[in-house]
Amino acid sequence: MIIGATPDPSRYAYLAAQMLTSYGHEIVPLSIKTGTVSGVEILDLRQRPAVEGVDTVTLYIGPQRQPEWYDYILSLKPKRIIFNPGTENEEFEKMAEAQAVEATEACTLVLLRSRQY
Repeated sequence: MIIGATPDPSRYAYLAAQMLTSYGHEIVPLSIKTGTVSGVEILDLRQRPAVEGVDTVTLYIGPQRQPEWYDYILSLKPKRIIFNPGTENEEFEKMAEAQAVEATEACTLVLLRSRQY
């Protein structure tokens, strides 16, 4: 799941969607923006869509915008949340870890390229 997904090819969230898809990972892009990325419709984050079986949430929204999504993201019961550069958030990381969700400060693109994803 990509939170902060975008159809803008100049953004890292777009590159992450492209790379995740090329590495064979299914993506669920969510954002307040509309459009498609990697051939997948971006779901409206404000609707808090029900998504089953979330393995990883990769964040592309800054820490100042994350609090309103804490409960929603944690309700998805992901195995891990990747806090990409610029999204690091100690408060949210602690909340995730308290619910047995791995909180990783890393770059999704680097993790994929180095086969650590």
